[in-house]
Amino acid sequence: MRTILIVAAAALLSACATAPLTAVETPVETVDLLLTSATVVDVEKGTTTPDQLVAVRGGDIVAVAPEGEANRYRATRTADLSDRYVMPGLWDMHVHFGGGETLIGENAELMPLYVVNGVVAVRDAAGDLAQQVLDWRDAPPTPDSPRIFTSGPKIEGIAPVWKGVIETGSEADVDAALDRLQALRVDFVKITDNTLKPELFLYAVREAKKRGMKTSAHIPASITVLDAAEAGLSSIEHLDYAMKAGSKDEAAIAADYLAGKYTYAQTMRRYADTFDEATARRVYARLRELGTAVSPTLYGSTTLSNLDQDDHSHDPELAYVGPGIRATYDWRVQRAAQATPQQVADRHFVKDVTARTLPMLRDAGVVILTGTDAGFLNSFNYPGFSLHDELELYVKLGLTPREALMGSVVDGPRFLNQGERYGAVAAGKSADLLVLDANPLADVSATRRIADVVLRGRLIDASTLERMRGEIRARVTAREATFKPSPAS
Repeated sequence: MRTILIVAAAALLSACATAPLTAVETPVETVDLLLTSATVVDVEKGTTTPDQLVAVRGGDIVAVAPEGEANRYRATRTADLSDRYVMPGLWDMHVHFGGGETLIGENAELMPLYVVNGVVAVRDAAGDLAQQVLDWRDAPPTPDSPRIFTSGPKIEGIAPVWKGVIETGSEADVDAALDRLQALRVDFVKITDNTLKPELFLYAVREAKKRGMKTSAHIPASITVLDAAEAGLSSIEHLDYAMKAGSKDEAAIAADYLAGKYTYAQTMRRYADTFDEATARRVYARLRELGTAVSPTLYGSTTLSNLDQDDHSHDPELAYVGPGIRATYDWRVQRAAQATPQQVADRHFVKDVTARTLPMLRDAGVVILTGTDAGFLNSFNYPGFSLHDELELYVKLGLTPREALMGSVVDGPRFLNQGERYGAVAAGKSADLLVLDANPLADVSATRRIADVVLRGRLIDASTLERMRGEIRARVTAREATFKPSPAS
């Protein structure tokens, strides 16, 4: 018997040695969405990689791999992109929701307008609907809403012109304001200069920094831009402050303004007249060292500066914005119409000098946060649409398409401490993506050529995007039929 067993074992070993090896089957992974034949755009590196697949489960990218590995995945939905370009969705780093409680509905209806324009996240820089926006951040008003990052109510002085702010007149008031903002879990702190005492402005910046809170601000006239940055300011809103910082006489001009010798418009002209490139480059280099970012909002300021020469009455984008929000534009339009020829000339001069600072900031290595100032009050600055205008303006002024996009899709998330989740088409990142018909690194206007949007892992294809546009226009039309302007409008 022992001999028989030995012979049988030997025969079995011989058979195994001569039998062909069976390949180990690759396990199939189940995903919700599989994008195939994709050209993946890496904005940070400035490269594109063709013939890729992007696998999505839930709201996350689980894999980016060569297209030949598609058989590794079983998807609920598969989309062949036919070599179209896939990039991270756009972030608008300076928007506003507001106009009063009667416009809550119209503000909510702006959410899908951002998404159909490829804007998957917005940074709300304060308005008069702070609690409503905080609620929307935590519970979006529609499934087709961008992610919201918000300052909540901004810190101001006593009796300012702005509504919905936290009024502060002492250090104790500032401490209480920061306590309140921390309790609201705001994403950053917005501080403005309408009536806030300069010493309290600096105190608020320093105290917020101690608490680990990022700050964003309009800087009081009596404080130099560099003083604010040295105090720990995280971001300067609007490029005209960067222009002001380049004046060789910034402090003296500010003192004259505070003494009532010049109007605000005259003061801005004086800053522009005394702008000095050597001074600007020195200040900008220090801003980079301090890590102070700048959100230019150039399209918004350019649009306002050009109100004397541009007719917006036939803008196609008007069809997407509710009549109540459009009515808030009137204040700036009427003010611009009352300007004298000299004031108009000064306004354009200041605009042109300000625009010169953008490539200088880039050269200095200052982080530029791509934001528009879109929303209520800021005339003809259309939510969603204007971010593409902002990007194109940056390129016109000397930035590369990659540099313009960095401020939106890479440095925007990083500023808000979201860099681990956003900013690239890569495994582990959030599935908030744009599918484009053309390469945005070659021509930044390609961001307008949106084929599909992936929002929190859900594919919104071209036909759905077109349906959404129609629904937005229909809602606006319905509101127009019953809209009654208030006396203030």
